[in-house]
This record gives sequence, C-alpha cells and structure tokens, in this order.
Amino acid sequence: MKYSKLPETNIEVSKICLGTMTWGQQNTEAEGHEQMDYALEQGVNFFDVAELYPVPAKLETYGRTEEIIGTWFKKTGNRDKIILASKIAGTGAYTEHVRTTGFSKEAITEAIHNSLKRLQTDYIDLYQLHWPERPVNCFGVRDYPYQVASQWEDNFAEILETLDGFVKQGKIRHVGLSNETPWGTMRYLEEAKTKKLPRMITIQNAYSLLHRIFETGLSEVALRENIGLLAFSPMAFGVLSGKYLNGKAPKDARINQFPVYNRYSSPESSKAVAEYLKIAQKNGLSLAQMSLAFVNQMPFVTSNIIGATKMIQLKENIDSINIELSDEIIAEINAVHSKMPNPAA
Repeated sequence: MKYSKLPETNIEVSKICLGTMTWGQQNTEAEGHEQMDYALEQGVNFFDVAELYPVPAKLETYGRTEEIIGTWFKKTGNRDKIILASKIAGTGAYTEHVRTTGFSKEAITEAIHNSLKRLQTDYIDLYQLHWPERPVNCFGVRDYPYQVASQWEDNFAEILETLDGFVKQGKIRHVGLSNETPWGTMRYLEEAKTKKLPRMITIQNAYSLLHRIFETGLSEVALRENIGLLAFSPMAFGVLSGKYLNGKAPKDARINQFPVYNRYSSPESSKAVAEYLKIAQKNGLSLAQMSLAFVNQMPFVTSNIIGATKMIQLKENIDSINIELSDEIIAEINAVHSKMPNPAA
C-alpha cells in the first residue's frame, strides 16, 4: 500500500480509501465486515462513510452503514488502526427523512452525536459536509443554477464556529468538504484563516476518466491551497469496468438495480469507455485497474475512494495501487479526453 498525509496534519492515510455506501442495502453486515477485514490486511487504514448511507437513501436504512462499522469496531477492537471519515447530510428532497435544518448548530450537534453512537466510537478523524446547503451544480448537474442561487444566507463562519466546538471537545479531529465548488472551498479557507477557525483539509468530489471537471478549477485550488481531493466514484458506478458496454451487465449490477444512478451511462460516456478499454487492452491492463491507477497518480489526490459489492471487485480495486501508468499511457488517455471531454456531468 502507498500512503499520503492528510493536508496540514501528520496523519498518514492509505492512497486507497474504503468506500462503504453499499453496506446495509446491497451488502449485508457480514459482507461489510469481510471487506473491512480484507482491506485492513492489505494496508488500507482509511474508511469513508456518511450518516446518509447506504444509498439510495431512505428512512428504513438511514444510518445502517455507520452501524455496521460500529459493530466491526466492537468485534475487532480495531478502532485505533483506522482513520475514519464521516459526513453530515445537506438539505434536499432526498434527505428530508433525516432533517430539514441544514447545517445549523442544532443539526450538526445532532448529526455528530448520532454518528458517534452508531459508530461506537468517541471521535471521528475527518468530519465532512456532504454537499453545500446553497444551490450548486453537483450530482450530475453540469451548470451553475444561477436562477435560484440567491435563495441562501451566508453561514460559512457559523458552520466553522460550530465545528470548532466539536474539535475542541475532541469529538472530531479535522474537517472537510464534499461536492463543493471552487468559490465555496476558497470561502471556507478564508473564513478559517481570518477568524482562526478549523481549516477544511480535504474535499471529496467525483473524479474519474469520465468526469474530470475537478481539473477545471478545483485542482489548482487543491494544489496551491493544500487541500486534498478524496476522489469518489472513480469507477463511475462500475461503468469503467466495461461491464455495461453493448447493453450487457449482470442483473445485480448497481445501475440495473437502481436506474436513478445513470449519470455515467449516456451514449457519449459509452463511446469514451470503449476507447479507454482499447487503451487498457493494448497495455495488458483491465479497464478497472487502469481507471483507478489514473486517479491514484494525480498529484492533487490524497486518497481514492473505492467501493465494491463483491470481494473479487474489492481485491482488483485495491491492487490498482501497484500499477504505475507510463507517460505514454497517460498521453493516450488524455487524447481520448481531448476528443470526448467529461461526457458525464
């Protein structure tokens, strides 16, 4: 395994982070425990979860993934071996079963206390805002929604002040963002600097061969301001395995079970996947491992969040850390990207 430091800290995390959002719905508790056992054996010391998981989010499964991690901690006593990240859900139609109060002090307090209880721990290493309260373009939306952008009151300082209280109590160690924009990221950094509040050290955004929008503005922010990308959906919901090409896919594949997750399934994306598959096959690689190795090598990536429903997938994904793509392969990938940039929003 390879490791990097969480920015502005001495905490070393594995370059591969174990994603958990299928546990409690697509995966059973026992399967979640098996994945954690195997990942830790392979040197993965970084787990990412959220109060909202598993997904698709619904009332009857809310918080179940955190509970599965909590029972594993209790059974194994491995809490001190893991750097644990979790998130508070933002507002939205799909989270009304959680709360409707956004990132108010009361909401953050409730969310942290409930996550700690489910996780059976007294601290979370990295606590993230799952997506902004204000209207922004995320989750497959390409353009900024300026028509409704004014429907929000600036509360950056209030959020950081609330999080600061939990840092001082020792209930969270560090804070991060998710699904954030360049402007929002810089505002949080500026508020922290000028008011001596906790600094956002990571940003968890989508990043893959089909979705490199992070490079448009946020990659410069990440590199110049030392805020690390935790890349999610590096496999584009499994599309970058190639299993959906030509209309083929196992019945239990995620997109077949949950058609709402179709943001990487456009005809343009399929054309790009076919081109990337040719590059992988030409160089003796699986498309999955080439796709993950590409993300692993990016200089602004602190850790690559991989997820799997089957152990064979998990093993292949973790093994991607041992693959180093040559300059020639990167050039071939970039040539496809130039022809078909960001086919998935």
